[in-house]
Order: sequence, then C-alpha cells, then structure tokens
Amino acid sequence: MGAPLSTWPWENFGIFKYMLYGPFVGRVLYEMIYEKEKDLKFSWCLCLLILSGLRGFLYVLWNSYSNMLFLTRNRQILKQGIDFKQLDKEWDWDNFLILQAMLCCVAYYMFPFLQNLPSWNMKGVIAALIFHIGISEPLYYWMHRKFHGNYLFTNYHSLHHSSPVPQSLTAGNGTVLEHLFLSLVIGIPILGASFMGYGSISLIFGYILIFDFLRCLGHCNVEIVPHRIFKTFPFIKYLIYTPTYHSLHHTEKDSNFCLFMPLFDAIGNTINTKSWELHESLSKGNCSRIPDFVFLAHIVDITSSMHAPFCLRSFASLPFRTRFFLIPFFPIAVIALLAMWLWSKTFLNSFYYLKGRLHQTWVVPRCGFQYFLPFATDGINKHIEKAILTADKIGVKVISLAALNKNESLNGGGKLFVDKYPNLRVRVVHGNTLTAAVILDEIPKDAKEVFLTGATSKLGRAIALYLCRNKVKVLMLTLSTDRFQKIQKEAPQEYQSYLVQVTKYQAAQHCKTWIVGKWITPREQNWAPSGTHFHQFVVPPIFAFRRDCTYGDLAAMRLPEDVEGLGCCEYTMDRGVVHACHAGGVVHSLEGWTHHEVGAIDVDRIDVVWKAALKHGLTPLSSGSTAKPN
Repeated sequence: MGAPLSTWPWENFGIFKYMLYGPFVGRVLYEMIYEKEKDLKFSWCLCLLILSGLRGFLYVLWNSYSNMLFLTRNRQILKQGIDFKQLDKEWDWDNFLILQAMLCCVAYYMFPFLQNLPSWNMKGVIAALIFHIGISEPLYYWMHRKFHGNYLFTNYHSLHHSSPVPQSLTAGNGTVLEHLFLSLVIGIPILGASFMGYGSISLIFGYILIFDFLRCLGHCNVEIVPHRIFKTFPFIKYLIYTPTYHSLHHTEKDSNFCLFMPLFDAIGNTINTKSWELHESLSKGNCSRIPDFVFLAHIVDITSSMHAPFCLRSFASLPFRTRFFLIPFFPIAVIALLAMWLWSKTFLNSFYYLKGRLHQTWVVPRCGFQYFLPFATDGINKHIEKAILTADKIGVKVISLAALNKNESLNGGGKLFVDKYPNLRVRVVHGNTLTAAVILDEIPKDAKEVFLTGATSKLGRAIALYLCRNKVKVLMLTLSTDRFQKIQKEAPQEYQSYLVQVTKYQAAQHCKTWIVGKWITPREQNWAPSGTHFHQFVVPPIFAFRRDCTYGDLAAMRLPEDVEGLGCCEYTMDRGVVHACHAGGVVHSLEGWTHHEVGAIDVDRIDVVWKAALKHGLTPLSSGSTAKPN
C-alpha cells in the first residue's frame, strides 16, 4: 500500500469517473424541471459544471498549442519528445478537477457568504489580489519546498516530476495530497474576498481560470514571454515566472519553487542562476535541430485529420479508429482542411529520436481524395517539391515519401523531382522496396498460389516477380495484357509460367491468399473462399467484410526498442509501429546509402533492404513467412 492520499479513490473507474459529476447534473435538471421560477444563470451547480468544463478546455487548448510544432519548435525548452510512457502516466490528469468540484460543493454549504453572490464586484478583485500575494504565494512556496523533502517527495511529489517533458497537462498530474493543498492555495483569495463581502461569480471564474492559465503557461515547455520586457522593466521578472523559469525547477528540482512570482524565490535565495540567461536565449527562437530523416506524409481523410497530436494528445497516442466523439468536431475539421487547401503549407507534425538521430514527420496539407482530383495534382506536386527542396537546403539526409505522395501517376514515385533536380543532396526515397519485403514476409511458407490485385503497380510488379522466382503461382488481376506481358518478360525465362493474367475475381475463388493492392468492394471479396487471408498495401485499407476470413494490416514494421520521444501512432498502426515506406526511409538513413530510391522497385534489392532493416532492430509485426526474403 502507498502512503495515505497518494492515490486517487477513483483511479480504477476509467471513463466512469465522470459519473461523479452526476449529482451536479441531477441538481441542475431538478432545478430546470421543478424550480421554474429560479434563474438558472445563478444556479451554483450549473456554474460549477461550466467552470469545470472551461478549466478542462483551457488545459487542452494549452496542450494543443504546445504540440503545434510548426509554430513552437524553435522555442521549445526541452527538445526530447513526449513518449507513450509519459502520456499513460498523465492519462488521468483531470482527476483534480473532479476533486475540486467536490470541494467547491462542500465549501458552498459550509460558508453561507458564498451563496447568492452578485455577478461582479470590483473590490473583490483587489481583495483577492492582496490575499494571493500576501498568503497564497508564500504559503505555496513554503509548502512546495517541504514537498521536496525526502518523505514527501518520494511518496507524493515525485509523480509530478516523473514527466520528463513538462506539458500543460503535467500541471494536473499529481497526488491527492498535493491537490488538496493546491485547492487551499486557490481557495484562500476567493474565500477571503467573499468573507469580506466582496465576493462575486466573476471573481470565482476569473481567479480560477487565470490561476489555471498561469499553471499551464509554466508547464507548456514553450518560451512565449519575450525577454525584452524584462530588459525594459527589470522588476517584472520578480512578479511573473516564465516557462523557462519553471522548466528549470523540473529539470534540477532544487530551485525555482515559487507559484507564479519569482520574488519569493529571491527572498528564499532559491532562484536558479541560469534562469534569465536561458530565458533570453530561448526567447530569441531558432533553436531547433536539423533532422536527419523526414517522412513526408499526407492527411488520409477528414476524420483522421483529428488524429494529429496537436488536436487530442491522448487520441493520437492510440491507433486511429473512427469514434463517436469525433462527430461534433467534423464541421471544424472540414473548415480547417478547406483553409489549409487555400493557405497552408507543409508542416511539422511529430518527431522522435532513433540511435541519436532526429526523425521528423512532415505533412502535406492535402486529403487522400484530393490526390484523385485532376486539377489538384500540380498543386500537390508543388508542395512535395517545395518540401524536398527545403529538406535539401537545411541539410536533411533522407526524405521518404508516404503513400499517395509517391503515386506513380502523380510523380513517378518521386522520379519527377530527382530528374528535375539532379544535384539534390537529400536522398529521395519511396520506401516501396521494404514495403514489398514486409508483404512477402507475411505470405505463408507453404503457399503455392496467390491472387494479386493492383498487379501492375510498382509494388504489385515487384511482389509478382519475387514470388515467381520462388515458384509461387501468381494470379495477376489486370485488364491490360500489354502491361502484364511487360512484367512477365522481366522474369527469368524458367519462371515466366508462374505469372498468370486473370481478368475476373472469379479466377481466385479457390485461392486463400489474396494480396490486395487495389481497393476491392465487399461484393468482390465474396469471391474469396472461406479462410482466405487478405494481405494488403492499399490506402485506405479495405473493409473487413467477411467474418470467415482474416485481414492483415497495412505493411508496417516496429521501430527498435531504443526509440525515444515517440508518443503518437501513425494512422491505424499500433504504438511503436510505422508504415513500411516510413521504415524504408529509416533504413536508408541508418545505412547511409547515397542513392535515390525512386521509380520502379529493384527486385534484387528486396533481400538487401530486408536484412538491413532486421540488422537495425526493425521487426515485422508477424512473421510466418513463406516466400520471405532470404
């Protein structure tokens, strides 16, 4: 058992913890139904629910801003990423909101002067400010130092400091005892002003929201306070802390203990001597590191656009699934995507570190359906071209094109840009060689026949040629005899008979291994026999329509265990898993290969790339391989 008040009573409730708001909701409904004469604007339960909602929304907004790397990357204080371990630890960051709602309820019934408060009283603002500076600030400073003592830190405060990178949600991540004490700090100015007869509803809302705002500011890990303010008015640096100031407390733990006012650290002689120097350097910006590798992705569809880390951090840390709670945000996503179509440019979405190298994901601000609009292709290619030239200019070593960004009909798998700029230093990679290797690794070892759709695409061609060399019969679905014969002639003479052209899905009604490279409808899936496994490299993945069949995920690989700072999932991939085209670029970068990988897939390099991936610790999600690369 842990120390008393070190764990939350509802920590095992999961999402059902929000039912603790039920009595407040019930009270509001009762007032609406049975107390029709009452003015609901001053219903204390309704005010409490609104305040709790606004507070939670404020923390989420701050967190979204911190994760907008395209705006904040040059002013980040700690450069390491927020990994899944930290995300899970902070998952229930909002427990304190429930606790403080309950405490507010108790205070309302304990202190009659909190009842029937007016909307506004200016004297209350002045009184609350005096109580805050005179009591709350020094009380917090004194108690905070106590929490850094051996017993209190080990049993209570260490949880708050266990997050390597402070975020706004980190401010809420603490034990019950800490938040009981913090509730007292918040309550003193409100109770004091109200006891004097100067309380008001606006004072309660305003003070608590400003308090939360400043807490989020200190934990946001982005320096937004300009240093020139302190140069012009030096005394201000003792009246308000900065994100840099509080970040030093998290990293070094023996200084900068104040609530919001460094004045009390100055009185207690606990100001970190690096505070102002570090603040000045960070407030200038331009402190970002050049990435070694860039994965150039795109938005899959409208709902998946809300899977970005700067939208909902917790949602982005799980494999993407369409959820009911996304429905209210759908119109906002549509408006945002339309605005991006008109004004946006390629932006930084996420990053992680692997073997000491910085890997970033950049996103072309276009949805999947836009890639199939004839009038949009030139604009998309301009975005991709500009991203490649930017990567080349800043010194990126490898840039890998995702999914539709390397579409053959769009730019020839990246060949368009390599031909246009023959002196590129950045290596442009489509990653399809490793994608082919991953798909081949999944095919059962005893398979003698496979059915292949999308058979004449780059990937389809490479898979067919590799399989026929392993004496696996490949039923290639295509209506183009010329394209089929061209691929067939690429195979060695003795293996050409293993490639068979088919024009209908009925031809595969006895084949239990389907490799799907072109989207197929549920009706077309019906031709597969019971027990069929659908391997796929089509985006988006096909619907899992058949209950008597199994469906593979998109070709992907798990990153090595020593990956650092990875805290978001790549579309529908599990944690730590990336698409094979992403992994292909990673391997290209780690190996230091100096060639571009564009255009058609070199079948002879499939084994080379596969072995390199395994050598660097990238692992297939499932291995049971048949025609697995040797």
